[in-house]
Amino acid sequence: MMQFRVRELMVSLEYQENDLWEAAARRLRISQRDILELKLVKRAVDARRNSLHFTCSVDIILSDRVSLAEEILASPQVSCIKAPEPVELAAGVQPLEWAPVVVGSGPAGLFCALFLARQGYRPLLVERGSDVDRRIRAVEKFWREGALDASANPQFGEGGAGTFSDGKLTTRSGDRRVDFVLQTFVEHGASEEILYTKKPHVGTDVIRRVVKEIRAEILERGGEVCFDACLTDLDVNQGSLKRIIINNEVEIPVSVLVLAVGNSARDVYRLLQRRGISLTPKAFAVGVRVEHPQGYVDQVQYGDFAGHPRLGAADYQLTYQDRESGRSLYTFCMCPGGYVIAASSGEGQVVTNGMSYLARDSGVANSALVVTVTPADWGHTSLGGVEMQEHLESGAFSLGGAAYQAPAQLLGDFMQHRSSRSLQGSLATYRPGSLRPISGNCCPKSWVRYWKGEFAAGTGQ
Repeated sequence: MMQFRVRELMVSLEYQENDLWEAAARRLRISQRDILELKLVKRAVDARRNSLHFTCSVDIILSDRVSLAEEILASPQVSCIKAPEPVELAAGVQPLEWAPVVVGSGPAGLFCALFLARQGYRPLLVERGSDVDRRIRAVEKFWREGALDASANPQFGEGGAGTFSDGKLTTRSGDRRVDFVLQTFVEHGASEEILYTKKPHVGTDVIRRVVKEIRAEILERGGEVCFDACLTDLDVNQGSLKRIIINNEVEIPVSVLVLAVGNSARDVYRLLQRRGISLTPKAFAVGVRVEHPQGYVDQVQYGDFAGHPRLGAADYQLTYQDRESGRSLYTFCMCPGGYVIAASSGEGQVVTNGMSYLARDSGVANSALVVTVTPADWGHTSLGGVEMQEHLESGAFSLGGAAYQAPAQLLGDFMQHRSSRSLQGSLATYRPGSLRPISGNCCPKSWVRYWKGEFAAGTGQ
């Protein structure tokens, strides 16, 4: 049997599975009867022309008796499928005295512990926050009452920041492990649609179930998971890590330590610096969250097809190059049919994020509008970026009224660099509480000046 991938098959929004078989056979100039199996592997909305349709890629298995024409085989839209290489772990040459320890149960930590468990290593996964059920209760209380729990919040706890987010699974990487990640999500409760949609979306409600199922497999395979277990110190002797200290009292000997702590574990980065660990600063992005009526976005993107049940809530992407500053302004983590949420993890700090449920049915779209900042903006010091984040988030906390409300203004006022007198009638979905109008500036260089104490603007993640 021969296996091929056939790309860029155009089908209508109302297509049925048989339409894919027919389109593939027509592309290959063969009979449908010659196709033994067909699997949809990619589907994207194509709205570039006057009509709107799906563009699909399929994997097919052909009968041995079929012979494809040379011009078909030479087409970039048709290629032979090679057997996928398994994702394997390169084993070491020395036995481990102690089981591997993974710190942090966000996506990186969960998948690391899961993979190690599947290889028989019985890892120990430690998480400073709580399990997802207790964490949900703490976060809901924070959004309702403005009472922040320093260990159970939208950043810390089982699943990491992704537990309270849009649940998008996107990457520009062609890494072969992408399919492994998507398949693992499906195995633990996500919809099979994420295997073929161009921009896979799980939703915060489904993610919460998935992370619990991943934890269950780790335990079933002999691993351990400890919550409310914060890494507070490292015992480093002659350049070798001997043990870690949890909650300032529990000592755990280690042979291998994996830090998967996320960008908000600032105390861990300071700990590493104190213990002489080399740290390299990286660029990141700062900005604001902007909200629009979802129906407006749908209409702009889909025209007369807006509201079609197979399309769902539309997204968008925006980029802009500021010639004067040389910085790029762009949208990030666009969240159709979602909410802007308080994603704070530190007391007296406000940072926002976008979150949506699987249905994406809030009626409001939001996106982060950000500009990249680089180590040059903080003098290339190891923890200058951390200090910049804390400065911005503390400033946002003060501007919002010091009660975890977020500073905000109407988009039109933001673009015109003027204060908003009232937010009455706005689409603001942010929790907790009401939002306080501020003045601001949308120019990228203004957000960098705020870090230097020269200008006040909102902050976002």
